[in-house]
Amino acid sequence: MLFRNRELRRALLGAAAVVVVVAVAAGWLVGRVVWSGSRTEAALVACAAVAVCGLALVALFAAVTRRRYRALARMAERVDGALHDNRAPSLSDMHEGELAILASEVDKALTRLTITAEELAGEKASLADSLADISHQLRTPLTSLGLTLELARKEAGPDAPAQLLGRLRTSEQLLSQVQWLVEALLKLARIDAGAVRLRRTHVDASRLVDAAAAPLAIPFDLADVRLERRVQAGAGFTGDEAWCAEALENVLKNCLEHTPAGGRVRVEATEDAVACRISVSDTGPGIAEADLPHVFERFYRGRAAGATGAGTSEVNPTGVGIGLSLAQSLVTAQDGRITAGNVRDAAGRVTGARFDLTFFKTVV
Repeated sequence: MLFRNRELRRALLGAAAVVVVVAVAAGWLVGRVVWSGSRTEAALVACAAVAVCGLALVALFAAVTRRRYRALARMAERVDGALHDNRAPSLSDMHEGELAILASEVDKALTRLTITAEELAGEKASLADSLADISHQLRTPLTSLGLTLELARKEAGPDAPAQLLGRLRTSEQLLSQVQWLVEALLKLARIDAGAVRLRRTHVDASRLVDAAAAPLAIPFDLADVRLERRVQAGAGFTGDEAWCAEALENVLKNCLEHTPAGGRVRVEATEDAVACRISVSDTGPGIAEADLPHVFERFYRGRAAGATGAGTSEVNPTGVGIGLSLAQSLVTAQDGRITAGNVRDAAGRVTGARFDLTFFKTVV
């Protein structure tokens, strides 16, 4: 290491030179004093020489250490710039020595990271193109199948056997659910691939709730479930309104499908100094404690899934655990947070499920 590290070798040679110079000077002075016959003065001169030598070594060590720390600070600054500002680090001024060796290794690591990032960006672009092609290829046969079923129902006419008409209606319903499932899976894949570009605009909470609830107006009426809104005036946040509405719609849909007839789903939105908070609660059976840690997991089905209502269908989006997973991906992609829990009464009994969406004003 000593022969390889020229910087350390220069420091050691400098220290040795200082010791030799001080020792020669002290010897000459001590000799002069001894020649004059004063041993006390000779001892004082020797002590002074040792002190001067020590101070010189300390000063040399401090200068070398300061230089090394400044070099390390410059290296850290350039590495930080490369990681955060995408600037290529210039470590050419790191001369030979252990810092130059470290700079070389850091440069290799940064080069490897840069190559990896470029490869990932290329793979994401390729995946986004593939998803677009897949989406087109899937939508075309599904649309054709929907038209075929509609024509078959019309050709059968009202006088067709009830069993045949029932099967056609069931096929149309299942086709609609499969189309929703395909769209949801494609959206999840696009988010995972980083192919979704989210806008950063002001989102009005009242307008967001209306946009999310509008597509569910008829299902709410058919299910005899009341939708209540309580939105603070002026509440809002910065995000992508379209994707936020998609996430909130999936949460509302989940609450609707688990709320019995005559129940209600409540949406509340408030804003404080930290975030805009949107909560959705229902009057359904709530979420089992064992399922709470897994409700946002993709394709997770709770223990009670399929027990009642729409959950009995294997192709139902609720039954395969897509809606809430998509909602979480959309919220977290905008630096937000979504949590699930239960609403309890004064006696501690579960009176429904609750979902909290939080969109922070500042991300630390």
